[in-house]
Amino acid sequence: MMRTILVTGPIGSGKSEACRYLASLDFPVYECDARTKLLYSLVPGLKCSIEERLGLPWSQIGTVFADPDKLRTLEEMVYPHVVEDLKAWKAAQTAPLLFVESAIALDKPQFDGLYDTVVLVTAPYEQRVQRNPKAAERDALQAYDPARIDWRIDNDGTQDELFIKIRKLICKLI
Repeated sequence: MMRTILVTGPIGSGKSEACRYLASLDFPVYECDARTKLLYSLVPGLKCSIEERLGLPWSQIGTVFADPDKLRTLEEMVYPHVVEDLKAWKAAQTAPLLFVESAIALDKPQFDGLYDTVVLVTAPYEQRVQRNPKAAERDALQAYDPARIDWRIDNDGTQDELFIKIRKLICKLI
């Protein structure tokens, strides 16, 4: 039986590092951010329609995070493509455990039903801001309902400590 594990957490928590490690162990990992950026180029006309609808040149697309209405519009335009891409990716996999990395999928109903288990990677705020300065500005955009979290990895130590925690988790998931 194939299980899909959502790896989520706030910016700078270490979810990408965790997923790179999982990939190094030969687990399939779908990186939502990277795939979304790829879809901007692969879906004909998507970039142009986003620019037109948001009234922004592509070079300024990052400013949508400061404007809830524009962010919502962008999500409405892009998420259907991401969901279809994720479904196709999952259908092509044969491994017993699949991992999906996304900071936001847990809070977006469009992604419900695409994962079976949720792993939250966390780290203290100061460490997250040190790892990624954007953590300070984007923290308010990310909230996690504790009732929806199945497993939690506290990434407050070294990289080796993170990897040990991941291996222990894998043993519980398999």
